[in-house]
Amino acid sequence: MVFVTGSKGLIGSYLLRQLLAEGHQVKALIRTALTPEELQHPNLKYITGDILDVSVLQQAIADNDYVFHCAGLVSYAPQDAGLLKQINVEGTANIVNTCLARQNVKLCHVSSVAAIGQQKNTTILDENAKWDPQADVSVYASSKYFGELEVWRGIAEGLKAIIVNPSVVLGPADWTRSSTQLFKYVFNQNSFYTGGYLNFVDVRDVVSSMLALTFSDVTGERFILNAGQVLYKDFFTKIALYLNRKAPGVKVPSALTEILWRLESLRSFFTGKRPLITKDTARITKRNYLYTSEKLKKQLPFSFKTLEETLNWSCRELRLKYRLPV
Repeated sequence: MVFVTGSKGLIGSYLLRQLLAEGHQVKALIRTALTPEELQHPNLKYITGDILDVSVLQQAIADNDYVFHCAGLVSYAPQDAGLLKQINVEGTANIVNTCLARQNVKLCHVSSVAAIGQQKNTTILDENAKWDPQADVSVYASSKYFGELEVWRGIAEGLKAIIVNPSVVLGPADWTRSSTQLFKYVFNQNSFYTGGYLNFVDVRDVVSSMLALTFSDVTGERFILNAGQVLYKDFFTKIALYLNRKAPGVKVPSALTEILWRLESLRSFFTGKRPLITKDTARITKRNYLYTSEKLKKQLPFSFKTLEETLNWSCRELRLKYRLPV
């Protein structure tokens, strides 16, 4: 029996389908009541609840052999600092503690490359990069790092677990959420793009890696999942080509982004609305780190899908999902 949190997210939804395709009995945690649109399968049981509710987790994990913890909040908005701590740290601690209470459970925890420590004088980062508590990192990155610490605590107490650190995960899903918003941004023919590089990985590769690692004897390890790096300009241009739209053509200077996030912060303060750009999102694009997945490739006979394969598939599926013009 397999238990999945975050089954409505990009990674969780594809993981759920793959588990069912492979014949597993699956329980999935959902926060709201079941709707007719939810995936239905004879081997799938939904449990309504929250990772902050320990009693629900105890009931859900009671008869499971594997737990995939995909639930998490991605936000760079300052007003979400408390919620990030609750979901990404306290929620993960609840999962770990519940798994520890049952023998022979193996946990797969979905973290992020945001939790990989930044290093001076290098542009290539791997799993051994040390976290610098003095570094200028986002609240989101900190929440993912401290969530990982809860998993390492569990491992020290005897929990079998692995951690995966995907970069920006790409795939066709709800394009009003998470990284899939990048496709909508291009489809709407927005004019602006930032400098810097994007690290990317196909959601199908993320799921394949998670399954292979979790159903193996590997434990007590973390693995970066990253297919490569691309300039934001080239990334948007490729999406525009597959969606038959005009690509963003105006680069936003770095100095201007520093002004914009400050103006957005003021607007958010006086209106209560979420800022369109924050200090963290403005500065992330200036970093030029390449996250290497050499450790994963040494562990598994694995090759990542190319950016072209991922974008072609994603755009094709989004056109069908949203009935977009060809």
